[in-house]
Amino acid sequence: MAIQIVPQLSDNFAYLVIDDASKECAVVDCAEADKVIAAAKQHDVKLTAVLTTHWHGDHSGGNEDISAKVPGIKIYGASAENGRIPALTNPVADGDTLKVGALEGRVIGIPAHTNGHVAYYFPKLNAVFTGDTMFVAGCGRVFEGRAATMVDSLKKLTTLPESTQVYCGHEYTEKNLRFALTLEPNNAVLKAKHEWAVKARSEGKWTVPSTIADEKRTNPFLRSDSPELRASVKKADPKVGEDPIAIFAKARELKDHY
Repeated sequence: MAIQIVPQLSDNFAYLVIDDASKECAVVDCAEADKVIAAAKQHDVKLTAVLTTHWHGDHSGGNEDISAKVPGIKIYGASAENGRIPALTNPVADGDTLKVGALEGRVIGIPAHTNGHVAYYFPKLNAVFTGDTMFVAGCGRVFEGRAATMVDSLKKLTTLPESTQVYCGHEYTEKNLRFALTLEPNNAVLKAKHEWAVKARSEGKWTVPSTIADEKRTNPFLRSDSPELRASVKKADPKVGEDPIAIFAKARELKDHY
């Protein structure tokens, strides 16, 4: 029961991170407080913290409400977001640790989508919560950083054990995989994953979590060294050179207009 998905808004995910021993739990990215509180009640757990990945309203818009409705709840979020995380009580930075009951989480700074974006990694759960930096087969738009910043942030996530489960901020998987196939149409693993995602969504199932290993095989924004992907990007823009960051930036631009 350690991780429970709580759908938010139209395509967002919040997650309950539950310490089974103490029945304490945190929620990652609260957009709609009432749905989160109802989910905690359904699973008979005590909400003690909100773990905010970044300041955007679809990830933090429920902070004020949950803070008012759950007395004493701690609101974690990056100090590098410069005060933009609502109801923040516990500012964090890259490398910090926090506790949910007996579970220990580590903060990983992964800026670019926003300047203070963080992930929360729980080694005991073999899980990382990546917000809008790494999606299943995708990455977030580069709003506040540069392409090189996003490449570095994604690399930090890929250093986690390959079996690490990736819980991201949105249900974007099918479209992400469809786009990835425009760059690597002959990637058999990618084709199979797309077919799986289409089937899962047609049955009303979610496509999270993924794994770090799966992302390395199917996520175009981790695959700048793929000859097929490079050729596809260069076909779209012959001026792109060999630099992996330039390849990434052009792939991200193509996705922006997909």
